[in-house]
Amino acid sequence: MRKALWFGLVCALSGGASAAEVTIKNDSLTDFGSASIVWGFVAGEMAASWLTSPCDGNLVAVQIFWRSPSGTSAATIANAIHIYRSGTFPEPGELAQDIGGPVLNDNALNEWRFLDENNTLPLSVPVTANETLVVALEFAQAPQANSDPSVVRDTDGNTNGRNAIYANINGNFVWFNSSAFGVAGDWVIRGVVNCQAGSNNANVGVTMNADQSAYTAGSPLQYTIVVANAGPAAANGVTLVDTFPSAFQSPTWTCQASPGATCPAGGNGNIIGAANLPASGQISFTVNGTVASGTTGTLGNSMTAVVNAPAVDPDTSNNTATLNLEAASSDLIFKNGFDSATLRMVPQPARALGRR
Repeated sequence: MRKALWFGLVCALSGGASAAEVTIKNDSLTDFGSASIVWGFVAGEMAASWLTSPCDGNLVAVQIFWRSPSGTSAATIANAIHIYRSGTFPEPGELAQDIGGPVLNDNALNEWRFLDENNTLPLSVPVTANETLVVALEFAQAPQANSDPSVVRDTDGNTNGRNAIYANINGNFVWFNSSAFGVAGDWVIRGVVNCQAGSNNANVGVTMNADQSAYTAGSPLQYTIVVANAGPAAANGVTLVDTFPSAFQSPTWTCQASPGATCPAGGNGNIIGAANLPASGQISFTVNGTVASGTTGTLGNSMTAVVNAPAVDPDTSNNTATLNLEAASSDLIFKNGFDSATLRMVPQPARALGRR
């Protein structure tokens, strides 16, 4: 059963909103828009909206419009609000979070940001861009038609695959498309995603190799250095520093950038500058120089990339790459493991002793 009314969206909120927050919804209800109250639920049944996140981040709040014909009923306590991962419509996937015993105020867009009534455990469900979550209100008791408050739907059609009902059919609870029960609109059940929560993480890493496994003093040496951003956010103004060892003489370098990325300016001497790296972007340096004559011992080189605000690197263990090369040896006796070889004695023929 339903009743159509003109509604003003008065909010009953818990907590403040951030500028990076986005409300995700299927319904079209606006202030003083037309909507309908839907009754007919019994204890344990649910109304559920399938909501899609526009970004990487966290689901930090859920909203449900709750209304009686008079708009003046006492507050109602529901069994729970369940948040599920997407499944196969109309049946949700695994349970991601529960809000137990939510209190619904009449004639209000109720919002919950905490899992408990003391507001100590914040709601936070990680989501990725284009991921669908299911937000479901579970009734604790049957609302009385034409008098009690209940869930509300809009009046401009039921969006296919976005509205579900968990119904008690002869003692068995089963998920259905809400349109199968004549619900002709979208539930006013919404979510709030904080897009900033996960979108400023930019995992930047550096790798390095050389065209030789060992250097030769007085000979050319080439390094290849790649700086890549695994995302999910862009990293702009990444500081790059490679101060080449003094034994690596007259270094010159070129840089190639993937679409959207930028290289630091220069091409001679040390690499000191900044680069822009979109998510999944990278830049690649080809560095040429000559190892100074008379060089001995280990020749070490390092490149470091520093991610700057507003991006944050969640893993700094891969921000520096170091390559240590040893001098190529001219001593063939100990090359290729010869020092561990087994020598085979060849017996010589016996020679008789005596006079000739």
